[in-house]
Amino acid sequence: MTTDPRFDGPGPDQTWRDALAAGRLEIQHCTACDAAQFPPSLVCRTCGAPAPSMVAASGKGIVYSTTTVRRRDGAHNVSVIELAEGPRIMSRVTDLSGVVRIGAEVTAKAEMGDSGPVLVFVPEGSE
Repeated sequence: MTTDPRFDGPGPDQTWRDALAAGRLEIQHCTACDAAQFPPSLVCRTCGAPAPSMVAASGKGIVYSTTTVRRRDGAHNVSVIELAEGPRIMSRVTDLSGVVRIGAEVTAKAEMGDSGPVLVFVPEGSE
């Protein structure tokens, strides 16, 4: 009986988290159709090709949309960042001196959170 090699070793999500823990932002790239995607998956969501490869992303992006979440212990933003490579990632923008603006240029940064590495973005030039 043969097994599908896509299920050997860590899955795409764990591979992404391991790269982030090492300070690298990686996204998936399909060699069959040239699509970039996030979040990681076992197959390309554009063409269905198996095992898209993980590649380094530039970390550059723009704020596509944003909102502020207010709680008793403070407020924080939730933003959708459109990466230079195309995929959009939900995260937050930190290291701000003002409000988050749609269209603002940002750069990815890995921070350690309570349960492991967290991807956040900082305004361009402040990293």
